[in-house]
Amino acid sequence: MKKYFFKIYLILLLLIPIVLFFLPADFFDNGDSFCLSVVFFQTECFGCGMTRAIQHLIHLNFSLAYDLNKISFIVFPLLLFFYLREVNNVLIYLKK
Repeated sequence: MKKYFFKIYLILLLLIPIVLFFLPADFFDNGDSFCLSVVFFQTECFGCGMTRAIQHLIHLNFSLAYDLNKISFIVFPLLLFFYLREVNNVLIYLKK
């Protein structure tokens, strides 16, 4: 039963980057902000624009990603590292 759960988890993990790649680069560019600092204080925090910047980095639009959030160039490689490590851990578990 536990291996069945991990197989489903692996499928979902592998679908995430595929879905993000096939979404348009500007998919998250419109809409209201969910950031509490913007909602309550009308001030952007260091994380504001991170989702949009990461989406543009996935689509190799570096200049717009830099304009949206400069920290995304640090966060994206870290996210990629932790994502690949998680996929690797699941694969190791399933090989047992």
